[in-house]
Amino acid sequence: MAEKITEEEKARAEARSKILKALAHPSRIFIVEKIRETPHCVCELAEMIGIDQSTTSKHLSILKNAGLIEDRKSGTTVYYSLRCDCVMEFIGCIENVIRMNLERDLKTLHS
Repeated sequence: MAEKITEEEKARAEARSKILKALAHPSRIFIVEKIRETPHCVCELAEMIGIDQSTTSKHLSILKNAGLIEDRKSGTTVYYSLRCDCVMEFIGCIENVIRMNLERDLKTLHS
């Protein structure tokens, strides 16, 4: 008989899920990639993505609440940056899965 999940395991899974949910939107992945390079303000990110600033702010809030990004105020402008570069390793892992899936699909197509 399988062991039942412990409260600690459940809490850890929920914390992980919160981070994955925060990344589960194309605009938020784009934001993470861009602010890794250099800190950006809401107006810059909104222009790059092609959406309004209020929607961009909501995306930033989700990322910040998940602990993925941080902000720094400079005058009247708030700049956002990545808190932990290792999230890019995870995104790199996703790229590997995409590549493997494409290779598998091409093999299936050519069979």
